[in-house]
Amino acid sequence: MKEININDFKVTKTIRLKDTPTAFDLGEDKKAIEKALENVREDLGDFQNTIYAHGKYAVLICIQGMDTAGKDSMIREVFKDFNSRGVVVHSFKVPTELERKHDYLWRHYIALPARGKFGVFNRTHYENVLVTRVHPEYLLGEYLPELNSVEDVDDAFWDKRFEQINNFEKHIAQNGTIIFKFFLHISKDEQKHRLLRRLHKSEKNWKFSPGDLKERKLWDLYQDCYEDALNRTSKPHAPWYTIPADDKPTARYIVAKILYDTLTQYKDIVEPELDDEIKANLDNYIKELENE
Repeated sequence: MKEININDFKVTKTIRLKDTPTAFDLGEDKKAIEKALENVREDLGDFQNTIYAHGKYAVLICIQGMDTAGKDSMIREVFKDFNSRGVVVHSFKVPTELERKHDYLWRHYIALPARGKFGVFNRTHYENVLVTRVHPEYLLGEYLPELNSVEDVDDAFWDKRFEQINNFEKHIAQNGTIIFKFFLHISKDEQKHRLLRRLHKSEKNWKFSPGDLKERKLWDLYQDCYEDALNRTSKPHAPWYTIPADDKPTARYIVAKILYDTLTQYKDIVEPELDDEIKANLDNYIKELENE
């Protein structure tokens, strides 16, 4: 298995998505990659128990990508060995009427993981600078006092919204949340292949929507919006990682490896020690149970 340097995927300088690969060769076949993923996710699952017992950090994992990028299967495969009590997945859809009565970050803030737990956002607060930027008319449903028409949505509006997102992430990072943001980067050709697969396979038909084709026509605009978001909001405390996602097993392995290698650098995350009284009486507790 080819060694990967997780920093090769981290956005630390201005990137151009057109120049960023959507494929990565690990030098192994699918079976070997899936086995490597299995090993990493088992280690990650064990470390999750330590984070849960330690109870001082939360972990937020944000997953974004174009339609068919593999977000759902990524979550299923990477977190398969997690204890269900320690991870919560939120799939954010179109905002409800209640959610639109609050600011756009509200529904994400109340879904944040507690200390000791992992939270996975399947689509995230970044939809508010992606979908709404491609479709600014959606903003009129947010009841914002300063917006009366699409013409009111200018560059200053987006500057302010990016600042709000950066402040939100800085705040939660300063209060003990470890943040990972993954952009699953697929090619337009691969998306076409996956959409056709949904149409050709009857068991996959339910995943297809005619709206997918309408959004596909806006591919270049979405890429521009993603590129701007990645460049504006990848920070040391909340980095973006661009994950080559044309091959799903490879993408899953890279994400799992980034999570494990980064989290295990936190040397203060250890299981709590028993207090001296309990430790001194362990043999007595064993005898008490054995003599029942």
